[in-house]
Amino acid sequence: MTETLPHAETGGSVVGKPVDRVDGPAKTTGAAVFSAEVAYPDLAYATLVPATISRGRITSIDTAAATAVRGVITVLTHENAPELKPPQPFNPFNFATFAAGTQVNYLRTDEIFWDGQPVALVVAETLEAAREAAALVHVTYEERASAVDFAAEEGNAQPQKANMVLPSGAKKGDAEAAFAASPVKVDLRFTTPPHNHNAIEPHATTAVWEGDRLTVHDSTQSIDWLRTHLALRFDVPPANVRVVSTFVGGGFGGKSVVWAGTILTALAARAIERPVRMMLTREAVYQTVGARGASTQRVALGAGTGGRLTSLIHTTVARTGRVGGLPETLTSPSRHLYATPTMLLQQNLVEMDLIPPSPMRTPSEGIGSFALESAIDELACQVGMDPIRFRMLNEPETNPVDGKAFSRRLLPEAYALGAESFGWDERTPEPGSMRDGRWLVGMGVATAFHPAQQMAANVTVRLSVDGSVLVRCAFQEIGVGAATVQAQIAADALGVPFENVRVEHGDSALPSSAAAIGSVQTATVANSLLEGCEKLRKRLRTLARRHGASGQSYTETLARAGLPSVEVAIGSDTRVGRMTGQVKFFTRFLREQRRWMKAAYGAHFCEVRVDRDTGEVRIARWTGVFDFGRVINTKTATSQLRGGIIAGIGMAMGEETLVDSRNGRIMNPSLAEYHLPVQADIPQIEVKCLDVPDPTMPLGLTGIGEVGPTGVAAAIANAVHHATGKRIRDLPITLDKLL
Repeated sequence: MTETLPHAETGGSVVGKPVDRVDGPAKTTGAAVFSAEVAYPDLAYATLVPATISRGRITSIDTAAATAVRGVITVLTHENAPELKPPQPFNPFNFATFAAGTQVNYLRTDEIFWDGQPVALVVAETLEAAREAAALVHVTYEERASAVDFAAEEGNAQPQKANMVLPSGAKKGDAEAAFAASPVKVDLRFTTPPHNHNAIEPHATTAVWEGDRLTVHDSTQSIDWLRTHLALRFDVPPANVRVVSTFVGGGFGGKSVVWAGTILTALAARAIERPVRMMLTREAVYQTVGARGASTQRVALGAGTGGRLTSLIHTTVARTGRVGGLPETLTSPSRHLYATPTMLLQQNLVEMDLIPPSPMRTPSEGIGSFALESAIDELACQVGMDPIRFRMLNEPETNPVDGKAFSRRLLPEAYALGAESFGWDERTPEPGSMRDGRWLVGMGVATAFHPAQQMAANVTVRLSVDGSVLVRCAFQEIGVGAATVQAQIAADALGVPFENVRVEHGDSALPSSAAAIGSVQTATVANSLLEGCEKLRKRLRTLARRHGASGQSYTETLARAGLPSVEVAIGSDTRVGRMTGQVKFFTRFLREQRRWMKAAYGAHFCEVRVDRDTGEVRIARWTGVFDFGRVINTKTATSQLRGGIIAGIGMAMGEETLVDSRNGRIMNPSLAEYHLPVQADIPQIEVKCLDVPDPTMPLGLTGIGEVGPTGVAAAIANAVHHATGKRIRDLPITLDKLL
């Protein structure tokens, strides 16, 4: 006889539906509390004092005038700051070491490593007093020669060292010889400028000590890494550190690691034995938070007269800091996108006296795709072939660099759908051939690409007798609807109404989660959540058999068993459990890396209009078609992809951090001078998703956070060439380059 098991309540499938975000009402009404809004009695305020040289040492600090300002509590310098342990260097076997933005032991050294490095910290009763006093701190230096001009230092670059996380190069056949023998070829140089983070919520921290226990409210993308890092720096057990980050007003990589503001806020709170808050100004974000450094890239492509690639060479120079910094793997798109019998990839780094770079908006693929996809377009023109047809002709059957199988790759389908929706067949091939009055009209395409990965996450799932479900996991809500999609996944997995599911997140007191980086968070948490839901169903089946409740609902089963709820846990936050989880993660990561190439893909279609007299460029319309596995929430997914495309438009059309080549000082550290796109710069953006599950990923989903911006700059540059006949290989695309 077949056993009848407990059944779900009245839930229907909500995965894939455009469910409204659960945090929407709190954010739109102002009820959401961010890190700079947490109330504490007797709260003090802190402000940083930046260095004004790029390399050297402090010879003296005069804080008398600052200390005399009414309301000032203390001025901390390297002469009087409390003890602080130095950060650990990056170790790929311990991802928590990734948390250190720099290797500087703030206010524990007299050495200066970049212009803007914090040299003092003013703590006062009011923010106004702290800022007034900070301007009165007088520092003298012994200045040393520094390397701050990227163009001048490019020739000093050295090959980037590879590790298991960040490959630095690849070689297949003799690419240089094949290139030299190719009948059709392009050999091009591309440059991209430095870029800075501009999240709508600048970095903010509120810290309070109770004995040797620290609570930090911080706008972070990695609660777990921050907690581990703070425990190390302040020499307390991780259990004594609580990190709360319920809402984050944008991250984009800048909040994935720990910067000076967070460390020094906690240091100040320990020094004065009171709660302390620090809210970075926009200028302070530029000075103390790493971002994307400048790059130069060579892309040399060879092909036969029929259009098939014979050689792909992609070499890059990027920078790192003298005191740390995670390099970008700029050749990443070239490793995966096009079939070629020979390949040479090499990444090089130059060490400079600037703040170490950090992840920023699809690191690596963001600017690597600009060079590769622009070069592909140029070669297609040389061959005399439509750029989409050229890409499809060189579509690989297996991963080009190593022959691994694709877990799922529907790029041809994305291009076919996008071309039809966009009206690509209306494009005439000759540059400058399409006009609308004084406007030159151009159409361009480019491929979007971002690798898919998973990390480790712990979760608990509780079902109560009233039918409610509670999911607990310390993941980060950085503005993408993370809590909403996890509630959808839990509702479907348990067969309960979406409204019955509540998700607690954003607190290190909850089961630990992966960082919200690299488009890994949704799939990572979903993997553990699905396992937890299945484990919970098994527990309920056991209860049903034990208490004669077979065939009854979940709630009836719990009532028959006399239980208010039943809860299961996936993973463990004990020291042994965390180590075991990390070992399991690395084992799975390495195994799957050897077997599959997993990624999200997309096809961008762009129409631009260029004023024939002024060179003004306007983006007229946009279509993006994406293949990233299963869609969990169509509303949040399309919104996130539109946001990514807008970020790419900013990178292409205006964003540029201006660094004084004499002293390394950032000259435009404000939204008045750093040119971000505004509403008038953005056209209607059409987004389509193929929604085909990836069979190797949990629930068939990969990640969408970073595929959107990749290829955007190239699509715009390609469209500008089609409109004007001019190739722009140096970002940003400004009108002076077209006149």
